[in-house]
Amino acid sequence: MSVSAGIEQAGRTAIRVRGLEKSFKELTVLRGVDLDVARGSIFALLGSNGAGKTTLVRILSTLLKADAGRAEVNGFDVGTRGADVRESISLTGQFAAVDQILTGRENLVMVARLRHLRDAGTIADGLLRRFSLTEAGGRRVGTYSGGMRRRLDIAMSLVGEPPVIFLDEPTTGLDPEGRLEVWRAVRELSSGGTTVLLTTQYLDEAEQLADRIAILHEGRILVDGTLGELRSLLPRATVEYVEKQPTLEDVFLALVNGEKR
Repeated sequence: MSVSAGIEQAGRTAIRVRGLEKSFKELTVLRGVDLDVARGSIFALLGSNGAGKTTLVRILSTLLKADAGRAEVNGFDVGTRGADVRESISLTGQFAAVDQILTGRENLVMVARLRHLRDAGTIADGLLRRFSLTEAGGRRVGTYSGGMRRRLDIAMSLVGEPPVIFLDEPTTGLDPEGRLEVWRAVRELSSGGTTVLLTTQYLDEAEQLADRIAILHEGRILVDGTLGELRSLLPRATVEYVEKQPTLEDVFLALVNGEKR
């Protein structure tokens, strides 16, 4: 590859991982992980508990050091340019990191002030609008539903407009309606140009959200591609005509939304 082609490729890639390895004493968690995440895309890292998803995210966000391999985020080497990486990212863990005593707006203003940003109130109001939380912005977060807290958590992670955001199992513990709220928020991130690396153990979540999906199993990437590419790995399905029955999630959402109306 020419130098100019390499620069162009780097410009299109927000996250690049090559040969990443990590062990904890006798337990090997990552066994040579390779992946690329395009800028402005949603990339789903799919795997069961213990597959190494959170370990990989913690390395990419500079919270852990890899034993071997190399990773770059937003063009910065994770091992040698940690401060630049941290300025480029935001990390949302499995549980919402919000202050339940404060209101939603106060949470956002607090984060903006901690980042030494001007017009913290204006930033907070803009994010409340973006994530459909304006009406709830003056209420204490302790009164929010799980989905609302998650949306606020994601909004807080966008203070300062980081180009890359890591969402580690963002819908863990949420009911079906809450999950849909978070899915809408994630799509909003991507439409605004933010690169999203999403870890999940829910297959439907990856199917609904991701531009590309990688399956991590026992510390290795088994496959990486679009949903169509992954489906093509299996034999074509036999066409059968059956009566489609509503799923339990269909019933739940129909009843809950009908009750609200």
